Formats: sequence, C-alpha cells, structure tokens
Amino acid sequence: MLRIVTDGAADVLPEWAKEYGIEMIPVNILFGEKSYLQGVELDNEGFYKLVDETKRIPKTSQPSPHQFVEFYRKIAQKGDTILSIHITAKLSGTYASAIAAAEELKGEFNVIPIDSACGSLGIGLMCREARKLERAGKSVDEIVKYIEGIKYRVRVILTLDTLEYAKMSGRVKTLQAALASVLNVKPIAVLRDGDLGMKEKVRTRKASLDRVIEMAKEEFGNTPVYLAVVHARDLKSGQGLLEDAKKHFNVRESMISELSISVAANLGPGTVGVILYPVE
Repeated sequence: MLRIVTDGAADVLPEWAKEYGIEMIPVNILFGEKSYLQGVELDNEGFYKLVDETKRIPKTSQPSPHQFVEFYRKIAQKGDTILSIHITAKLSGTYASAIAAAEELKGEFNVIPIDSACGSLGIGLMCREARKLERAGKSVDEIVKYIEGIKYRVRVILTLDTLEYAKMSGRVKTLQAALASVLNVKPIAVLRDGDLGMKEKVRTRKASLDRVIEMAKEEFGNTPVYLAVVHARDLKSGQGLLEDAKKHFNVRESMISELSISVAANLGPGTVGVILYPVE
C-alpha cells in the first residue's frame, strides 16, 4: 500500500487528509522550556495567544529521525511504500531526518523521502496530486518523477504585514527590519527553487497585494493553474486577495488556507500570499 506523508510546514486542507490519505508528522514548537507538537498539543489560535501573552516568538524544530521512525511505524504496515514529501531542505532539516529514518527502516518499509523545494499548500497540492496519480494507476516511480518535475515550477509569493516576527526569528537582519518598520514598508517574499528570499519592498498594504498578483502573472501568464491563497490570522485579506487573483489567472481550481504555525512563527500574522501550481 502507498502511504503519503508530509510535515507540519505543509498546509493540507482538512478534507484532503481523509479523502486522499495524507498523513502529517507534526513539527516541534518550542516556547522557552516547553515543547508542543504542532496541531496535536497546540493549534493556530493557541499559538497566537501564547505569542501575545509572552511577547516571544517560539522556535520551531524539525521532527527527529526517531520521531519519524515512530511515526512511520504508527501509520504503515510492514512492506508498505511511504512517499514522504517535505519542506525545502534549504529552510529545514526535516528532509534529512526523513532520510535517516528511511535508512533505519530498510527492510521494514520502502520509504522514499522527497525534498519538495516548496512549502505550505504547494506541498499539500503535491501530496494530493500524488494520490490522484496512484488512483489513476501510475507506478511509484512515475509519481516520484512527476513530483521531481513539478516542484521547481510551483511558486509561493507572500507579503508580510510586519517584519517583527522575521526579525525575532532571525529570518531578516535586525537593521533591515527596523528600517522597514520606520518606513512602513511591506516586504514581498518569494519561495523559488527551495530558497525563500525578500524580493521587493512596497510602500502600502494594497500596493503589496497588487504586486503579489503582478509578479505571479509575469511568470504564469495564461498557464492553467491551481490557485491557492494562504494567510496568517488575516482571513479577510486572504479572501480579498483570492477574489482579485481569480480575475488574472487561468484557474482550474482555487482554495484558501491558514498558514501553518511553523511558517507563521517566522513570518508573522498578517502575512498573506498566493501559491501557483501548474496543472499538467
């Protein structure tokens, strides 16, 4: 049997987990001395409440190889193939943990770790498409080949409402964050080829949301796409962006999701953006 696994840095729509059999290994969220399993012991609202109360940004740590071994054994049976699709290895050690676990479990399961070079709903869509391909009769090798071919074509473009979280988490230099804060600049971050980079700084929130769509349109034109919008504690902005974006793309399907805690911890509430996933 084919099991599909991802991690807490992916976003998977609630109905997909059951419908497509997608299992998620939680990320560790560290608040001081206390550790929580994302989505198991701490949900999104609980996370933001803790941040508000403590005025501290938690650290996130990838599941250890031991956690992966235990998780694989919990969700699979001997002889199963496990397709384990994870957040870009350039931002996390999760993929490396999966590789170590796969090595340890040789002979028990056929674990195939994949570096998605992506994050958020980009990974969720890869997991969903992998299951759809399996149900269409494709082999595991064909599914892996598809993911390896699509992953560098998926684009995540986000605009941050504040750089405070990115500053506290170490994602941007303190001086850059302070200057942007003084100027009230809204940065735009792009996840491309596994790297997350601050590409542009725009003066207003509206201009930044417009620019997110423009940047995606420059790259995708009229290519048929799955269009996803993600947001961190800002559903209203997310819904507005989705409605606006639908007018600019050849959309086969659209969706909206809240950003996972492990991503929001580094980018902050008010972060909103689009994910464009080419339809094969």
